[in-house]
Amino acid sequence: MKYKLVWYLISILIVSCVEQTKKETETLANTNLVDYVNPLMGTDSNYSLSNGNTYPAIATPWGMNFWTPMTSKMGDGWTYKYDENKIRGIKQTHQPSPWINDYAAFSLMAVTGDLKYKEEERASWFSHKAETVKPYHYKVYLADYDVVAEVAPTERAAHFKFTFPEAEKSYIMLDAFFKGSMVKIFPEERKIIGYCRNNSGGVPDNFHNYFVAEFDKDFEINHTWGDDWKLLENSTENEGKHVGGIIGFKTKRGETVHVKVASSFISPEQAQLNLNREIGNDTFDATKKKAKNAWEEELNKIQIEDNNTDHIKTFYSCLYRVLLFPRKFYEFNEKNEVVHYSPYNGKVLPGYMFTDNGFWDTFRAVFPFFNMMYPELNSHIMEGLANTYVESGWLPEWASPGHRDCMIGSNSAPIIVDAFLKGNVNKETATILFEAILKNATTSQGRPLSKKGDEMSSVGREGIDYYNTLGYVPYDVNINENTARTLEYAYADFTIAKMAEKLGKKDIADTFYRRSQNYKNVYDPSTKLMRGKNKDGSFQSPFNPLKWGDAFTEGNSLHYTWSVFHDIEGLIQLMGGKSEFEKQLDNVFTMPPDFDDSYYGGTIHEIREMQIVNMGNYAHGNQPIQHMIYLYNYANAAYKTQEKIRNVLTKLYAATPDGYCGDEDNGQTSAWYVFSSLGFYPVTPGVNEYVIGSPLFKKAIIRLENGKTFEINALNNSKENMYIQSVSLNGTEYDKNYLDFKSIQQGGTFNFTMGNVPNKDWAKTNNAVPYSLSKERKDN
Repeated sequence: MKYKLVWYLISILIVSCVEQTKKETETLANTNLVDYVNPLMGTDSNYSLSNGNTYPAIATPWGMNFWTPMTSKMGDGWTYKYDENKIRGIKQTHQPSPWINDYAAFSLMAVTGDLKYKEEERASWFSHKAETVKPYHYKVYLADYDVVAEVAPTERAAHFKFTFPEAEKSYIMLDAFFKGSMVKIFPEERKIIGYCRNNSGGVPDNFHNYFVAEFDKDFEINHTWGDDWKLLENSTENEGKHVGGIIGFKTKRGETVHVKVASSFISPEQAQLNLNREIGNDTFDATKKKAKNAWEEELNKIQIEDNNTDHIKTFYSCLYRVLLFPRKFYEFNEKNEVVHYSPYNGKVLPGYMFTDNGFWDTFRAVFPFFNMMYPELNSHIMEGLANTYVESGWLPEWASPGHRDCMIGSNSAPIIVDAFLKGNVNKETATILFEAILKNATTSQGRPLSKKGDEMSSVGREGIDYYNTLGYVPYDVNINENTARTLEYAYADFTIAKMAEKLGKKDIADTFYRRSQNYKNVYDPSTKLMRGKNKDGSFQSPFNPLKWGDAFTEGNSLHYTWSVFHDIEGLIQLMGGKSEFEKQLDNVFTMPPDFDDSYYGGTIHEIREMQIVNMGNYAHGNQPIQHMIYLYNYANAAYKTQEKIRNVLTKLYAATPDGYCGDEDNGQTSAWYVFSSLGFYPVTPGVNEYVIGSPLFKKAIIRLENGKTFEINALNNSKENMYIQSVSLNGTEYDKNYLDFKSIQQGGTFNFTMGNVPNKDWAKTNNAVPYSLSKERKDN
């Protein structure tokens, strides 16, 4: 009897657990996905240690304007720091990175009582406990003024709602910021118009951001301030280096005042058109709902089913970041035609324009994600790149909003070629872009000038003449980060060859296939690592593989040795075979996190982020090595990829303010998570393959733009069951450790069976490994 009772209780417990799991899964399926997003992920950061270096972007996907609360002073790249406790205003922002900083920013702020309008004085205490942060809605209690401030976004406009206490004096102020601004108040129209010109570079001389703000309450007071915060009472207009406008009125407790705001890079008239078109007579709740629906539409294109809510929150928080940049820098004129203000020549021209992106980061996974999920969007981005080339003579490598002198490489090429090979570039655009990437690869003459009058080394290819004659950029010719440049140029050359081949340009293809082998010129067989090489052919000496910078970019030789995206088989041969290659990969993880920071004269944040995560010299917080874990697949040791991928997914990411392990960087570090948690990753953009890792979720449904769905199931998946036991594609056994683009686009079902012990026999044959140029040439 006692045993029967025990079994009865156990069966009830089992049924209860099953029902609870079922309920949790159903709850996840019925929840608004955007409400899993935490825009505060990564905001607990500072100059010396990045946990993301993000700010809460209140925006629609790829919106022209974002909005964010300001805890820091005007001009500070770290505009919102999670551990700060005062808010100075809610600003329109276009900042892609704290290191690039902002442009075209202005802010709104509400105060009560004695007028406080100077930035430091008006700042109000706030608490995260009285703060609502959603992609589509920001709400905060300004404790010093007993005011609740809210904002909901559209692509080019925003709707503010201020809830006031009973007060004889209540104010809303518009701060048009420094570096040139103007405000003009129209009390009879309840309106403020003006412009701001602040920027951090990359703009023509006629750059303006024109704004319009419409209120739903009569003004009883109107002031402006001018330079040096000089208040001009009862004035309606001011222009100078830094001006602002103030309007005031009496309020009753609980009274709401709404402000509808829009801007334009084209004209004041276009700003008004943007406001009328995107908000018009909509209520605040209607604007908020439209923004929420915009996010729901995009996030629902990948539906996750799992019992781990924390992982789901991290997934959608990362997906949100992937869908922010590059931002739309185009508008619709009175005829509803697509037009843009050119940040390259200052003209208003027809066609698409996108900006705020660093391709050194995003070529790796963000743009491959767009090619998989958003082919139409990416075709527009490609048209925008063609417009950039026509308007400036060069492709952008870092744009914000125009050319910025930041980072290295020629990574516009893989972005363009990957889109072209996947059918996302029309014929006319392809002709322009092929001309552009050939120009990048053949000359550096006539590059744009920086504000200082220097040639921008990040546009075109620094050291191209050396590279094209010697086959590498020398260490001893005063071109910094030379070995990193050589490796990135070689990969870009491979992608150029791929595009030329597709276009039927065999001679060009042959030339660039040869150049793509230039990575071998900086490989040192004595150390089995990439190493700086002098002009005379000798390797740099002394050589410390732990030295960050110098011959490399924000990394060391241990990180950059793997930057042979297109020919891992060739690298394996250089190292002496798969066993030695695998040993070299292992070494990065098993050695201590030692480093040499002498090149920088101090420990930069990227170094510190590597040091503290207990993963040896693996530096996931920066981009150069993020693909490296997947390279075990090329050595038929896929199980090591699986365990290390799962380790990074679960330990280095979380939907919390300290949720990244380094700079998020325009969606790239997030895109790594999105791809990797689904179970695969694009190691080689420009090739139609994804390398398989270890899926994090029990089920994921990808809804493609062509109407097809691709379903991924991971049977027996759990924290311990990280190893692939077997795989099937559409019911047929699958024994390759890569998945091709076509299989996804055709739709179907991809099933993993997972276990807690490695299956070292899965995908073990030489035919199971992903693409390498050397392998392709050998097979042919």
